[in-house]
Amino acid sequence: VEARGEVAVRGSIVDVYPSTADHPVRIDLWGDEVDRLSGFSVADQRSTHELEETRIFPTRELLPSDDVRARAERLVAAEPWGRDQWERLAVGEVFDGMESWLPWLCEGEHLLPDLLPAEALVLLVEPKRMRDRAQELLDEEAALAGTLATTWGTSADRDFPRLSLPFDRLLAHTTAGAVAVPAAPEGPDTPRLAGTGFDPVVGDTEGLANRLRALGRDGFRVVLAAEGAGSAQRLRDVLAGEGVVDVEIVVAPLERGVVMPQAKLALVAEADLTGRRRVHRAPSRRGAQRTTDFYDALEPGDFVVHHQHGVGRYAGMVNRAIAGVERDYLLLEYRGGDKLYIPTDQVGTVRRYTGGDSPALSRLGGADWEKTRARVRRAVQEIAQELVVLYRRRLATPGHAFPADTPWQREIEEAFPFEETPDQARAIEEVKGDMERPVPMDRLVCGDVGYGKTEVAVRAAFKAVQDGKQTAVLVPTTLLANQHGQTFRERFANYPVRVEVLSRFLTSRDQAAVVAGVGDGTVDVVIGTHRLLSDDVRFRDLGLLVIDEEQRFGVQHKERIKSLRTDVDVLTLTATPIPRTLEMSLTGIRDLSLVNTPPEDRQPILTYVGEYEDRAVAEAIRRELLREGQAFFVHNRVQDIDFVAERVRELVPEARVAVAHGQMDEGRLERVVLDFWERESDVLVCTTIVESGLDIPTVNTLVVDRSDLLGLAQLYQLRGRIGRRGQRAYAYLLHPADRALTEEAYERLKTIGEFTELGSGFKIAMRDLEIRGAGNLLGGEQSGHIAAVGFDLYCQMVTEAVGELTGETLPAPVEVTIDVPVDAHLPRDYVTRDDVRMEAYRRLAAVTSPADIEDIRAEWVDRYGPPPPPAEALLEVARLRAECVRVGVRSVSVQRGTARIVGLALPESKKLRLRRLVPKAVAKAGEEVVVPLTGHLANHGGASVPAALVDLFRELIPVDENAPVGSAAP
Repeated sequence: VEARGEVAVRGSIVDVYPSTADHPVRIDLWGDEVDRLSGFSVADQRSTHELEETRIFPTRELLPSDDVRARAERLVAAEPWGRDQWERLAVGEVFDGMESWLPWLCEGEHLLPDLLPAEALVLLVEPKRMRDRAQELLDEEAALAGTLATTWGTSADRDFPRLSLPFDRLLAHTTAGAVAVPAAPEGPDTPRLAGTGFDPVVGDTEGLANRLRALGRDGFRVVLAAEGAGSAQRLRDVLAGEGVVDVEIVVAPLERGVVMPQAKLALVAEADLTGRRRVHRAPSRRGAQRTTDFYDALEPGDFVVHHQHGVGRYAGMVNRAIAGVERDYLLLEYRGGDKLYIPTDQVGTVRRYTGGDSPALSRLGGADWEKTRARVRRAVQEIAQELVVLYRRRLATPGHAFPADTPWQREIEEAFPFEETPDQARAIEEVKGDMERPVPMDRLVCGDVGYGKTEVAVRAAFKAVQDGKQTAVLVPTTLLANQHGQTFRERFANYPVRVEVLSRFLTSRDQAAVVAGVGDGTVDVVIGTHRLLSDDVRFRDLGLLVIDEEQRFGVQHKERIKSLRTDVDVLTLTATPIPRTLEMSLTGIRDLSLVNTPPEDRQPILTYVGEYEDRAVAEAIRRELLREGQAFFVHNRVQDIDFVAERVRELVPEARVAVAHGQMDEGRLERVVLDFWERESDVLVCTTIVESGLDIPTVNTLVVDRSDLLGLAQLYQLRGRIGRRGQRAYAYLLHPADRALTEEAYERLKTIGEFTELGSGFKIAMRDLEIRGAGNLLGGEQSGHIAAVGFDLYCQMVTEAVGELTGETLPAPVEVTIDVPVDAHLPRDYVTRDDVRMEAYRRLAAVTSPADIEDIRAEWVDRYGPPPPPAEALLEVARLRAECVRVGVRSVSVQRGTARIVGLALPESKKLRLRRLVPKAVAKAGEEVVVPLTGHLANHGGASVPAALVDLFRELIPVDENAPVGSAAP
């Protein structure tokens, strides 16, 4: 369950996301009674807090009840003009627009005023605007009814009941009458209340406390409006620590504070204390995922790579019973129809193939795959040498070691108004740790749009400035430069830090002043586009270079960046890394931090990919305007963008349409964007200039014209411009109906339609590698090698080659084969979805500690209920695997009551101990041990085979809590 209105039933556990709730709800049933009620996180599906009650309301105005279906069935014969719709409704089908048929299917529909108490007072805010909008809706309804009547050969007046009432008749339903509240009340009787703004006290707790005490002494009632329950509690704690208790703290939206002497009332906004005017974001419980998890998901038909058997095709997950033991297997198909069944405890040996066009399948049992691996391994030596040269040059270059955090650093971090997500906090610590080393930093921070990468850069920049060094922030667009400038100035407002923006929005004189400040060191942080790379820009003492979306810069710009980064710390931020960057990160040449945790209230963007239709565009924009929102209409051709804007005005006459593109005069462009920001316009018809840099929470509809001409990363970035504040967002990626799509365009649009879930940046990058081919991105010579073994194995080979050249002994992947006679699997009636079961198997195959296994079991109990016996057995096998990793065992095979253990090298003292524990055990040559289990199991109270072996290993080689994984010595 990830979106409002969804429900999932798993045995006695029901997950539901009520349409009016902030979080989904988990209902744990015991028979017909509710045993437990809890809220849970969308991010990791784990319960977060207990609930006393929840309210679940319908998500639609028309529900397909028995009565509704019966009425629809009668209408099939009575009103044949609407047969198609009646038949769909008669079978209970749910579809968009079904509410339009309410008048035919329901009796006694109620208007909102009918449901209000008799004494309720109705306030009409801006009554003229309401009246005009109501008339527009009536006119639209009449026009649509006329169109449908013509199409269906019926009468709009006779056969189409009205869905709406005229505004005046609607008001007649209110018994207490209605009071009109104009937008700007004026008149002699209008009450006026003088007030002054509450001066912000960002980061100054003591100053805030003194201000609030002074207001209290003067007889003011002080109300502090927090943005969420968490921040309200935090403010209570802070004020209590300062001895301030006579302040009311409420959770309410308030843009800025105001002090009203006549009313003796002071309203203080949280933004006055934090400097941020944004909605509080609760931290998710999900931590960072492994890099490769982003493209590990397998669908039947996907090409895969098995490191021993080569390239195959994944045919799905199957359940088989062999020798009376039931288990799940991954079924792989190879050349000649050969099939390979991979036990799910070895799922880590199978990876999704990424490398361009469809690869040739390998042949099972032949030498071809080994020859291919050997050829690629020889070829990557040269690449590894090049990477090692870069790496050694970086290590040999003397860098600046920044000191530990100052009190100001800790203060500015504590003033951050949000809770850092676990992986965001980890990324910040990794960046600061790199900066404190005496070698230049080169770190990539990868995370989706709006996931908090900018805050990582803010703290790094402040750390650099604290040590007297300058920071340059390089961004691809002027809009992004302006937004970063606003963010940095806001965060540094209370500190002696000068932040300047260098872009073409500035006059020549202002640009010259900024350049001079950079040169003499009076500018601490400069944020700019490629203008920063001009020859006239000379830094007095550059210490940190931040590059936002490196892939957006051209070859010449990148050469200039190289000259800048020789001895300074470099921090690169990206949402969709280019494969070359990805390759260097995965192979360890470049350090990598992942920021993958979405804001808890973020919802996936509903994405529609299809042919352009005027009516669909008009409906999409109108739907957004109805909820008081705004829309982007992206048309990436300046030549006819004004014509397109005029077309939008014709389609939606009530919308205020503005135009923005990169060839406009700087001042005019800035004015247009600012007006849109301040809601002076409803629709911004623009080029991809908005791809980076606009963060407007009220924009939640995106229409992209000619989406077939845009790149995958561009489409992903554009879609990331909407849905940033928890409201449902809609993206329409359209292409001409009269033009055939190229194969690449089709694949791009298919991909962007598939990857709608949160945190898809890495998936997009990897699929881009597939669509465009490795040769286009990594060079023709490498592309053949990547195509032969897949990008993942290729990176692994480069990593190994780099390790050999640098003398680093890389830990060999831990592979343990376990064959024990127990039914160990996740039954389909316990975990129903194959992709979720695959994820569970991957996690179990990767764990190396009992604590991790207990955490997984707790998650299963929470999400699915108590594990059935096969699932419990699967956990026991995982415990045995973790124990094998600890003591260095490579395989365990149990047949006819005897365990054959390979990889257990025992000294004489341990062999004696083994014989005392199991008298008939035999330690053979070649690190092989044979253990009869019959007596041993009896001594352990009839424990299962895996549990008995775990006990044996622990008795034989006691656990050393401080020893690293895999280092337990017999």
